[in-house]
Amino acid sequence: MQAVILAGGMGTRLREETEYRPKPMVEIAGRPIIWHIMKNLSQQNLNNFTICLGYKGDQIREFFLNYKSRVNDITVDLENDDFAIHNTSSTLENWKVTLANTGLNTMTGGRIFRIRDYVKNDRFLCTYGDGLADINIKSLIEFHKKHGKIATVTTVRPTTRFGALEIDSKKEVKKFAEKPKSEKWINGGFFIFEPKIFDYLNEDCVLEQEPLENLARQGELMAFEHTGFWQPMDTHRETQELNQLWENGLAPWKNW
Repeated sequence: MQAVILAGGMGTRLREETEYRPKPMVEIAGRPIIWHIMKNLSQQNLNNFTICLGYKGDQIREFFLNYKSRVNDITVDLENDDFAIHNTSSTLENWKVTLANTGLNTMTGGRIFRIRDYVKNDRFLCTYGDGLADINIKSLIEFHKKHGKIATVTTVRPTTRFGALEIDSKKEVKKFAEKPKSEKWINGGFFIFEPKIFDYLNEDCVLEQEPLENLARQGELMAFEHTGFWQPMDTHRETQELNQLWENGLAPWKNW
């Protein structure tokens, strides 16, 4: 199965970083977050990727074109205009990566529509290039196969930003929970789509609007409930939190 990663947005909520690079290239522990996403999926036997490029997509393209020289030692012979790569990296990825220019201002559904020739007539996973999770992909795929619908969306209950209080009629605080999980389920990405999804897409659509709304209306969209770790990287604070998890050896998405 192929994994499609949406990596073309402008990341306006993380302008401190995205003014200079696309959000999927913002780093956690010295590696772009998109690398972390792909590494996690690779450990779960997904090694064929199509990345939907847009805003500053050349930086993502350059990262993969020069991947070996980035992660290994190199010797540069300036006199003879040559170089040698020494295989010093402890990780040699067996990834096949298709880098697809899907347009600067294209919406999420339009980006998927534009890479239809790369996924051909196969079932595929699709997710965003700025969110990490410890989802069991095998369980997700098995859930999708079992229900037989066109689409599955992974749903999550995000941690709220603020502490929650339970107060009685006398205004006495009976319970305090620091950053509890929300009671509502939201879209966490990590979709599984059948090829028929392209009947619901076009060049200009937003995946999260009409396509998913129509699928839900027709009973063709199912929810895989994930209760484990899930964290988008939408703000500078969240970037810091993800880096801190890694530094403390507490990164739940690290399965390698």
